[in-house]
Amino acid sequence: MSSVLEKSLAIIELLVDHPTGLPVSAIASAIDQPVSGVHRTLQELGRLGYVRQVQAQGDYALTIKLPAMGLGFLGRAGITDIAQPILDVLAARSGELIRLSVIDGDRLIWVAVAQGATRGLRYDPGQEQGVVVHLASSSGGKAWLSTMSDEEALSRVAAQGLLRQAEGTGPNAPRSLTLLLEQLAEARARGYATAVDSYIAGMAAMAVPVRYHSNGPVLGCLSIAGPAVRMTAERMAELAPTLQASVAELGEAAAGSQYFQAIVKAVEPAPTTDRKTA
Repeated sequence: MSSVLEKSLAIIELLVDHPTGLPVSAIASAIDQPVSGVHRTLQELGRLGYVRQVQAQGDYALTIKLPAMGLGFLGRAGITDIAQPILDVLAARSGELIRLSVIDGDRLIWVAVAQGATRGLRYDPGQEQGVVVHLASSSGGKAWLSTMSDEEALSRVAAQGLLRQAEGTGPNAPRSLTLLLEQLAEARARGYATAVDSYIAGMAAMAVPVRYHSNGPVLGCLSIAGPAVRMTAERMAELAPTLQASVAELGEAAAGSQYFQAIVKAVEPAPTTDRKTA
């Protein structure tokens, strides 16, 4: 790592996955940096209020400052304000976990969730807000890829990696680009993408891309997820109209979000005007 900023962000990203904290030696080992340098960076992050020492000479953990900034951004950008009521209604109607992901440059990121399952088997990941969606193995990722040409979809998958490098990945995660392209073709024909025993073993999900005013640029994806024993192909087909109606509602409501407006401006070509010379 060549810069102080890069080293600082590496520490912050590592501590996001360890809310109870890590010792300096473990942090240094994980990011492959000298203990002395990591200690200096932690001291500076602590001075700025981003990390704290759990106890004297103890582990370092993130403070609430960064999460609070993230929540504040989502609120001021108008994402949670317009999306959460729609997610809550869909969760109640489906009885499953609802997740909204939004496009952030070249990435798809989970930003909002609503849990509809109140008893029995339930899928509850708990800490996926802010996580970059793995495109090839998740229903949301495949829903987004299905809106692109095969060439663009393969390019994005190549940049991220076909296989998800995490424990718990399901046995049905696509192991070949040919299989992935077949699944994208099925998603286009069916109107929604699916992932069964793919992103996580034992979990099934379906997702639809969210478009601005239904037929405009893609803003993100909305998904329904639950235990695979309950989220069968038949159940997904039953839920599809409800999911698609919620997606259309989100697409119309997106006009009230500054963040979504920025996405639209970024992908839509600027209007041209004819100029006449005197």
